[in-house]
Amino acid sequence: MSSTGGKRPTLRADKRYPSGGSGKAAGKAGASKAATQAPARRKAAPKRTRRTRGPGGPIRALFRFLLRLTWLIAWRSAVVVGLIVGGAVLYFYAQLPPFTDLIDGRVRGSVTMLDRNGNVYAWRGEQFDSITDIGQVSRFAKNAVIATEDRRFYWHLGISPRGVASAMRINLSEGRSALSGHGGSTLTQQTAKLLCLGVQYDPSTGMSEADYEADCRRTTIGRKIKEAVYSLAMELKYTKDEILVIYFNRAYLGASTRGFEAAAQRYFGIPAAQLDPGQAAMLAGLLKAPTRYAPTSNLKRAQDRADTVVKLMYDQGYLTEAERDTAWARPATLSEAAQAHAGGYFADWVMNTGPSFLTRDTTEDVIVHTTLDPSIQRSAEEALQFVFQEKVKGNSEAQAAIVVMSADGAVRAMVGGRETRVSGAFNRATMAKRQTGSSFKPFVYATALELGHSPLATVVDEPYCIAIRGQPDYCPKNYSREFKGRVTLVQALANSLNIPAVKVSEAVGRDNVRAIATDFGIDNELAVGPSLALGVSESTLLEMTGAYAGILNGGRSVTPYGMIELRLDGESEALMGEGGGYGERVISQQAARYLVYMMTQVIEAGTGQRAKLGDRPAAGKTGTTQAARDAWFIGFTADYVTGVWMGYDDNTPLTGVTGGGLPAEIWREAMLRIHEGKPVNPLPMDIPQVVAQAVPQSPGSSSTASSGRQPVPQQDNLAERILRDVGALFGLRN
Repeated sequence: MSSTGGKRPTLRADKRYPSGGSGKAAGKAGASKAATQAPARRKAAPKRTRRTRGPGGPIRALFRFLLRLTWLIAWRSAVVVGLIVGGAVLYFYAQLPPFTDLIDGRVRGSVTMLDRNGNVYAWRGEQFDSITDIGQVSRFAKNAVIATEDRRFYWHLGISPRGVASAMRINLSEGRSALSGHGGSTLTQQTAKLLCLGVQYDPSTGMSEADYEADCRRTTIGRKIKEAVYSLAMELKYTKDEILVIYFNRAYLGASTRGFEAAAQRYFGIPAAQLDPGQAAMLAGLLKAPTRYAPTSNLKRAQDRADTVVKLMYDQGYLTEAERDTAWARPATLSEAAQAHAGGYFADWVMNTGPSFLTRDTTEDVIVHTTLDPSIQRSAEEALQFVFQEKVKGNSEAQAAIVVMSADGAVRAMVGGRETRVSGAFNRATMAKRQTGSSFKPFVYATALELGHSPLATVVDEPYCIAIRGQPDYCPKNYSREFKGRVTLVQALANSLNIPAVKVSEAVGRDNVRAIATDFGIDNELAVGPSLALGVSESTLLEMTGAYAGILNGGRSVTPYGMIELRLDGESEALMGEGGGYGERVISQQAARYLVYMMTQVIEAGTGQRAKLGDRPAAGKTGTTQAARDAWFIGFTADYVTGVWMGYDDNTPLTGVTGGGLPAEIWREAMLRIHEGKPVNPLPMDIPQVVAQAVPQSPGSSSTASSGRQPVPQQDNLAERILRDVGALFGLRN
């Protein structure tokens, strides 16, 4: 038991505040208690730290707030933009028709021209042959387009941000705006642009077709965005191959061809399925600049561009090394029809002679059967080139034109200038109205013959003046400045004497001369003064050649024509027939036959001797205008009439050139080639019987102009002398 005697000890609390010796024990106990409570105080320390952080804290908090806000706005905006884009894609998706409806998107139709033998020689409008399946295109063509235009075509969804960014970087580095120059467009985007983003051409808006196409090609940020959305819709609507089919049909490939099928036929004469690597590369190369790289414009440039495409195809694994080397060694060349370029001027003229809604502005595919003879066309072109190469200075800018036709006005060949491989160029054969010079004189003598004068009637070549009221006297001069005295009409025409021509014109009446020239087809305002006889009036080479055809055919007028018939492609019934041919009789057949004889003497013994064709009979007339600004030779055989004009476009005088010089030589070279291998046929002419007759002096020769009355032939008082002179000249007997 304890000393407490069994009582429970009294409990006492420790003193809170120690003092004295007992304070030490209490201090120890307090320290122990404080030690056990220390961790609790350390846990509260972070709160004190937040309350006492430095000045950078609010900035970091603001930054975190802005970051969270930006992210919140961004993903919400992305959702909104996604919904808008998705809605736009679905909208365009709903608007897109079946891809077969987009194959032929031409606004205009095509015109295919056939020569007189029924062979294709020219194309106008937009040539088109549809491709409905990608299998109708050779794999080389397909791969060439992908290699050059969009190597990741089968992997993207219609747009290529990387391609756009790269194109913008290149444009900026080359000093252009970001959207100018390289586009970075995928093939799908290019197809969308070819479809004009679904906007159809509407003529009622007043916008021309050219304006419409220019607007479709316009590049702005807004259009690029719409183009991207439209492309996404196309990728959703069509397969990759269907998009390619649309592209292969819609792409313009130069020379009026729309689509690869038409281009393959136009340039190579084969379907697109048969294109070899070189040909496919040439067509794919045209996509960059169709007009510049068209092989019909510059074959060498097109081949060089094709070589680049071949290298791209090889680098991307589409060609083997052997195929590459073969394509480089044997580059693509044009087909015979494409090489010929026959009748470029002729085709343009025919297009202008038909109704515009069936030719220039046709919306249908039209077939035009024409009068063109390719061999005659080549002969005319070769003759022109030969004379200019051999007899004209290399730096000369002089021009020339040729028209060849049959006696009924059917045009067989036409050369409108020295550059024959052209289309849409200025045609000097049909568009250039020039003074005709002495080539007009046959119509003066045709009038005299029609009024009953004989080719052997005489007129005096002597100093001669006509008084014109209010003006100085008109005193014509001969080119040689000499006077031949009394000459027959045959001699006057053969030697192209001016004074006798004016005298005859005054005697038979200027009105009669104008009437006959007009009836023969000189459809221009003819001079009213006495200079009419010397060809001061203007005409085109086509008109003059047609008028000479009327002399050859016995005195009937003709309307030159180049169209035999016009029909729609696939139809057998013609919509139009011949656009010209024989017209009314202008002079009697006898007068025409006499005139043909007179014109033979121009070549046999007169100013046109350089035009002689050997044993083949020919007739014609030279013409040289004042200061030699124009030089003409127009003539014919029994088979063809050919007209040649030479001069400068700016009316600069020719140097040392007359109608009997270079034009006669061009005519001769052309006619020799045209008639090669053909039988020699006689001209339809009559040699006149010796008749003592003279053309009377006009009453206005000294004081007044002609009244236009029809004169009556009069007997010459010097009949015996004339008969003797004529007999000596022509070898005739009394």
